[in-house]
Amino acid sequence: MSDDLVVERSGAVATLTLNRPESRNAIRLEMYAELPALLRGIDDDPGVKVLVVRGAGTKAFAAGADISEFGRVRADAESARSYNEHVAAAERALEGMAKPTVAMVHGHCVGGGCGLALACDLRFCDTNAGFAITPAKLGLVYSLESTRRLVDLVGPAQAKWILFSGGRLDADRALRTGLVDAVTEPDALAEHTYSFAELVATRAQYSVRAAKQIVNRIVAGQLHDDAETTELRNSSFDTDDYAEGVRAFLEKRPPRFTWS
Repeated sequence: MSDDLVVERSGAVATLTLNRPESRNAIRLEMYAELPALLRGIDDDPGVKVLVVRGAGTKAFAAGADISEFGRVRADAESARSYNEHVAAAERALEGMAKPTVAMVHGHCVGGGCGLALACDLRFCDTNAGFAITPAKLGLVYSLESTRRLVDLVGPAQAKWILFSGGRLDADRALRTGLVDAVTEPDALAEHTYSFAELVATRAQYSVRAAKQIVNRIVAGQLHDDAETTELRNSSFDTDDYAEGVRAFLEKRPPRFTWS
């Protein structure tokens, strides 16, 4: 793993930091290429229950892809195709994690940075945050998968405004449109984000991950239970956490869940 991606763990919460503060955490091709394996490792770590994704410092989550390397890594249709495949694989890996993910957005969140934030389950930002998706400023086309994530959050009309204009959404508009889920003052963002992550880490993890699967299936168009969702629900009754949850409720104490 390069120094441009840093993983740290505090208790059951892991943090993935885009670590290029000198370039407002602009994302290089190598970083996209490394993300799938790195995220699999976090998902496979039984000690991690929640992942927070952030940019180094407080000026930017990520200012987008590193355009300075486009002349080399996107010089023609063939290299651009390979580049796009790496970006898609990184975003899919983040979106596909079994564990819950939260993007913590200080400052600028643009282009490819916004793509990674959209692939997280939730997005918390500070009042200085600004969001933009800018293919129309570069003569590029946003992928269907990335566009789908945007439409799922803000709806088709707002998605068209964002993509047609390449315009910036401030924190208030991002909250109103559903692009983000919470806005705080800059000095309160980390406390708010990690308090939420630590709260989720105390919940029954089988329940949390099953809920994530089911919500994602609904977003993808599933309307009725099938064998897999029925099994998810029924299997919860066989877990130690179910027994502990009922016992803790009756004993009027916090539950001590162990499933990971």
